[in-house]
Amino acid sequence: MLASATFGSSGAFAKSLLQAGWTPGGVVTWRVGFAAVLLVPVALWVTRGRWHLLRRNAGQVLAFGAVAVAGCQFAYFNAVESLSVAVALLLEYLGVVFVVGWMWAAHGRRPSRLTLVGVALSVAGLVLVLDVFSGVEISWAGVVWGLLAAVGLATFYVTSGHEHEESLPPLALAGFGLGLGAVLLVVASATGLIDYGTARESVQIAGATVAWWVPVAELAVVAAAIAYGVGVIGTRLVGATIASFVGLSEVLFAVLIAWALLGELPGLVQVAGGLLILGGVVAVRLGETPAVHADLLGGDPADGSTTDPVVEPAAPQLR
Repeated sequence: MLASATFGSSGAFAKSLLQAGWTPGGVVTWRVGFAAVLLVPVALWVTRGRWHLLRRNAGQVLAFGAVAVAGCQFAYFNAVESLSVAVALLLEYLGVVFVVGWMWAAHGRRPSRLTLVGVALSVAGLVLVLDVFSGVEISWAGVVWGLLAAVGLATFYVTSGHEHEESLPPLALAGFGLGLGAVLLVVASATGLIDYGTARESVQIAGATVAWWVPVAELAVVAAAIAYGVGVIGTRLVGATIASFVGLSEVLFAVLIAWALLGELPGLVQVAGGLLILGGVVAVRLGETPAVHADLLGGDPADGSTTDPVVEPAAPQLR
């Protein structure tokens, strides 16, 4: 929830920069770049003396940085160019459905009926919160970019939730991933793949005039460094599926923060959508619990059977 709140703060602060003449590519490059400056030293510190972990998890870091950070951001902003923001967000957040599908295909974790109900409730709630039926603009190219952004979002949860005895510490994965993502975004901006543009004009936030670096600092420190770091930690604790549905609350936080800072008051339809999302998260949580218990007991979550567990020196941990 903390990760969702920090991620959700990005919209209002980014909007102030966009209104001052920044391009989306400029905003995301500065956001990820300065977040990397903050988290890479932390990643180096928590990995000291265990550099073999970085070598063994190089593929995970590559997927996190290239797909979950740089790829997701790049795809989303390309989707926004030809779709409304609401439709682009809806497509991106279909990534939570991709997570359920991945856990089923790759790990044999067939979703329960409650999980599927949670999927339906959450997607319906997201549609209402984003109010996608107001001024919908459809472009097939934009739809493809939006779905690629969904793949990036799903990759964030899958790579963050992947844990084994030789896993990187959560802050190391976030730091090295952001570092790689920042390099890729800078290269994309320098070569023209991303429309890069900035301005040094003062910006308006909550009716006050502040220097341009104030929203940049918030985006880098809160909406990126803290958000990605806490997001990886939270996903390790509850698993990719549950974390991805809790992540839908980012949209609710974004609406509330926009209300507080920009005066954009949410309507009754958005409130109803928020309740549906919360209902979907609860349904997924309840639907995933039997699967987690069956995993720990060595059984099949689909039929509820269990076998004698193998006793290990240390007790297994729920995550």
